[in-house]
Amino acid sequence: MFFMMGVTQKREDIDFDQTVICDVCEAYGHYNVYVIYTVLSLFFIPVWKWNRHYYVEMSCCHSLYELNEEVGREIERGTLSVIKESDLTLIRGSQSHVKRCMNCGYETEEDFEFCPKCGNRF
Repeated sequence: MFFMMGVTQKREDIDFDQTVICDVCEAYGHYNVYVIYTVLSLFFIPVWKWNRHYYVEMSCCHSLYELNEEVGREIERGTLSVIKESDLTLIRGSQSHVKRCMNCGYETEEDFEFCPKCGNRF
């Protein structure tokens, strides 16, 4: 019998809209909320998800924050409408020149136009 299964890391954008003044660049921006998780797939069907981490990226300067897990789950369910500053932990400010692939999550400081891991455009 032949089984096809695999473990991969996935990124899923969460539909959330909140306009704020950025603490890093002091410009108006939107919170772009997403979750990164590990998934076990059996015959290309996701069976089990674990290791969920929620992140917020600013639309103005691309500063990256880690979002409190409980708040992230509430946003994912659609029960929370506002993110407070106390729910965020700054990971990377705008002065960093790190590029992150939206498809696979690969990070690099090189000036690539395409991701060397999966081939998607940065």
